Amino acid sequence: QVQLVESGGGLVQAGGSLRLSCTASGRTFSAVGWFRQAPGKEREFLAAIRWSDGSTYYGDSVKGRFTISRDNAKNTVYLQMNNLKTEDTAVYYCAAHRRPLIITTPAGYTSWGQGTQVTVSS
Repeated sequence: QVQLVESGGGLVQAGGSLRLSCTASGRTFSAVGWFRQAPGKEREFLAAIRWSDGSTYYGDSVKGRFTISRDNAKNTVYLQMNNLKTEDTAVYYCAAHRRPLIITTPAGYTSWGQGTQVTVSS
């Protein structure tokens, strides 16, 4: 199992920015993804990054506003979120898996962090 710890959530006004961090430890992994889940809604794919070459993929709802990146030395993945909207309010999760490809469905991930709350006020 890979252990994942998220940080960086909080309260921000609409139009503002936040950067989430996800630090991994334990077993090796091939890719990390970010998801979010709002009350009463399904878990939504946001972005993923493949560890070997840094290739990225984004969900349609966050393209152009969110950026995923990694710091190999720190075993950390970041999610930079800009121009936040009230509808971005949710619990944000990072997840990891060991297959050498980008996966956009939650079922494809084997390790999950505990989640961090992001609240965007109007």
